[in-house]
Amino acid sequence: MKIAQRAQRIEPFYVMEVAKAAAERAALVAHTDAPMIFLNIGEPDFTAPPLVQEAAARAVHDGLTQYTPALGLSALRERISAWYATRFGVNVPARRIVVTAGASAALQLACLALVEAGDEVLMPDPSYPCNRHFVSAAEGRAVLVPTTAAERFQLSAAQVREHWVKGKTQGVLLASPSNPTGTSIHPSELRAIHNEVSERGGFTLIDEIYLGLSYDAQFGKSALGLDDQVISINSFSKYFNMTGWRLGWLVVPDALLPVVERLAQNLFICASTVAQHAALACFEADSIAEYERRRAEFKARRDFFVPALNALGLNVPVMPDGAFYAWADCTAACDKLGIQGSWDFAFEVMKQANIAIAPGRDFGHADTSRHVRFSTARSLPELQAAVVRLQTLLG
Repeated sequence: MKIAQRAQRIEPFYVMEVAKAAAERAALVAHTDAPMIFLNIGEPDFTAPPLVQEAAARAVHDGLTQYTPALGLSALRERISAWYATRFGVNVPARRIVVTAGASAALQLACLALVEAGDEVLMPDPSYPCNRHFVSAAEGRAVLVPTTAAERFQLSAAQVREHWVKGKTQGVLLASPSNPTGTSIHPSELRAIHNEVSERGGFTLIDEIYLGLSYDAQFGKSALGLDDQVISINSFSKYFNMTGWRLGWLVVPDALLPVVERLAQNLFICASTVAQHAALACFEADSIAEYERRRAEFKARRDFFVPALNALGLNVPVMPDGAFYAWADCTAACDKLGIQGSWDFAFEVMKQANIAIAPGRDFGHADTSRHVRFSTARSLPELQAAVVRLQTLLG
């Protein structure tokens, strides 16, 4: 059987490989005084709040389970539009919002609509691995541009100018806040990037799935405020705590809407109808109040855990301003343990401290062998226990 080259180009998702090893380890230590602590997966430990669960049950009970339009329920698109206005002060007409089967489907639709075979798309290194694979699946090529802590591990306008190749580069794929670093692009730099891209006739595609989980007033602004040509990806998974419901959305310029609708009709038909009806309740006042309480909890976890990592010599060079990750340099820790690189460090921490973390190799090539990603999406007591174990391990 011949396997398609596009499939061959997709690298393994090493975070999931580590997760499998962690699950095996967890079974061995489940009944000990040090059960596995999972700081490797970016999934909130909160689930959908009560009104959302009740709305889902009501949709099933009332038989609201048949196909919706490919663009999503009109009522849900209107709710999302209103949320942009109240939360971010941005006018995003509901007609430009496409409800999708998670942010992954939104990224796939955007890449299929915008990327031709051989096109290059600029992305920061490090960045979330699946994003570059969506470009590859559309027969394009993700060009990873090395970034540093001084740049907040984000692309700059100067780098866009430097790496743009006329006739090859077609756009940029950004993420703000970012996975794995939890850092955002400063609004003025984001505007400069978008101007550089627009002058070259390219597209600005930005992953904003962690935007609701922003902790710093100078960030936390949607790129959709720049102009109506920015294409934004968002999701109900992170801020809205609905990971397994597989629901997201895409905001596109008017000219792109019929193209995306046609692709969605053929590839997905529609997003989950039950999940869409449930998501309507995300925007009720009681739900938003609960989400804000949880956002404060995520910030408290960050405020405890990142300084603790720094004190252990696991240096986090840029304080995350959003999401729930810490991108830590493990070089000093590796030297202390007599091992090399973040891959070995992740497995040493798993074996000796029963903590699962994500090695850097998934996220790019620029110094990723020196970095590991900790997820702070777990409870504060779990994070506190993890720090104690790391202190024991690292002396």
